[in-house]
Amino acid sequence: MPGAMNRPVGRRSVVLAATAGAAGAALGRPAHAAGFGWSDDGANYVVDTGAQLVFKVAKSTGDLTSLAYRGTEYQGYGGQNSHIESGLGASTVSIRQSGSTILISVTHGTLKHYYAARGGENNVYLWTHKADTSVSATRYIVRVKKGAFLNDEPDSYTYAPTAIEASDVFRKSDGQTRSKHYSKRRVMDYDHVGWSAGGVGLWMVRSNHEKASGGPFYRSLLRHQSADGGGLYEILHYGQNQTEAQRFGLQGPYVIAFTDGGAPSSALYAGTLTTPWADSLGIAGYVPAGGRGKVAGVGISGRNTAYPYTVGIANPSAQYWGQARSSDGYFSLSGVLPGTYTLTVFKGELAVYTTSVSVSAGGTTTLNTITIPSSNDPSNAGAIWRIGDWNGTPGGFKNAELMTYAHPSDARAASWTGNVVIGSGETAAFPCYLWKDVNSGILVYFRLTAAQAAAAHTLRIGVTTAYANGRPQVTVNDTWTAPIPAPPTQPDTRSLTNGSYRGNNHTFTYSVPASAWRTDTSQYNVLRIDVVSGSGASGFLSAGTAIDAIDLLA
Repeated sequence: MPGAMNRPVGRRSVVLAATAGAAGAALGRPAHAAGFGWSDDGANYVVDTGAQLVFKVAKSTGDLTSLAYRGTEYQGYGGQNSHIESGLGASTVSIRQSGSTILISVTHGTLKHYYAARGGENNVYLWTHKADTSVSATRYIVRVKKGAFLNDEPDSYTYAPTAIEASDVFRKSDGQTRSKHYSKRRVMDYDHVGWSAGGVGLWMVRSNHEKASGGPFYRSLLRHQSADGGGLYEILHYGQNQTEAQRFGLQGPYVIAFTDGGAPSSALYAGTLTTPWADSLGIAGYVPAGGRGKVAGVGISGRNTAYPYTVGIANPSAQYWGQARSSDGYFSLSGVLPGTYTLTVFKGELAVYTTSVSVSAGGTTTLNTITIPSSNDPSNAGAIWRIGDWNGTPGGFKNAELMTYAHPSDARAASWTGNVVIGSGETAAFPCYLWKDVNSGILVYFRLTAAQAAAAHTLRIGVTTAYANGRPQVTVNDTWTAPIPAPPTQPDTRSLTNGSYRGNNHTFTYSVPASAWRTDTSQYNVLRIDVVSGSGASGFLSAGTAIDAIDLLA
């Protein structure tokens, strides 16, 4: 029997959908809610949205056991349900209805998870409150039946005859590679993922990730498609190539949404609208719009207009980000929890400015024009030559784009070896990644004028991440070798083979004495770059690093 809620509790505004009508119109076509309500079939709470969606939640575990749209079941592959992480197991599950909202609450130890339905909407709203590390990672997996949607996109997981790394990277018969890790997109680049076929769209609309970890440029699982079925993910914390400590608290809403085939409206991006209907649901950790603030900056000067600039604020409790306007650098971040944050301005993905900012509930913190000092952008330093540019990514280097959705052994990859001549398309010829066991010892040829050869110079190598402490050691003309540099702090999991170059940007500097250069200006100087480390396995799992830029300063 449907149960009525008899006490209003808590208030909070969250950052995804608007009212029932607006959310339904964009996320799933609204229908009249004559059948809206819930029942108990003994094992599950059964929720009918009164539109075209009926879903079930197991009373014993909080798993989503059924997801039926227009009478067709979409939930489940391999006998598995949809759930937090890989399933919580025994949990306390309860249900309440208040007017046009039904809320299912799941408690598993210190973790709380919520499902909400609105009358007339084909959406399932989800929140997850994580208080500690008792659940190792935090991700919600929507497991979709085999054959419901068929695709083979670059960010899709396709089982193939040959597993080439662990049990999650595969090679197809044509030599292309697939993995569920190959998201291709950064968190800031998408607001939903999913599929559409036969007039039905199934989507996962992400939350604003305020309690997630990794920042705006983090890459992780989005979806996978396999012979056994498919999956859609909302990754709230995941231990792959993670650059930040885990944050705790409430994350959401994120939404499982059905449509008539089209994608959810971009107007429902997680950071732009509030959900006032959820204010009185009593969700743990819920903070309403009135309890949040805003940060706005009138502009940013000292920008290189060839690059996009992102402004992020973060502290151990929350993170937010937004694009700076290309014309003047104006930015605005709303829905921010009160507190003191580190504000960072990124050129591409390279931090070029930081400051501290405080946010109060109901207030707007307005910042005057931010001026980026010229010395903060390494691209402003005069260089004799430069490979790539300083933007915090390997963009432009050989194989760089492919490596966000393929394994380095992929048939589409250009050779990882080959030497480089300055002045002859050096950036496109230089590999985006270097490994100790694959292409260590790459040679860079360049000429110096007599005046340049008579002076000492600084050589810089910027990296975006490293695997197994891989780091560059340089030798000039086989006569001078720099000391092995100390390894910078980097994530300790796979990265270069998992579709991610994102780690901690770091610059290695080498002071090359004048005695190292060749004085005959008709001869090439030769720079050798080796990857050194005492750890790592073999091949593409040997110690390695991703390149941002390399230059020899004037």
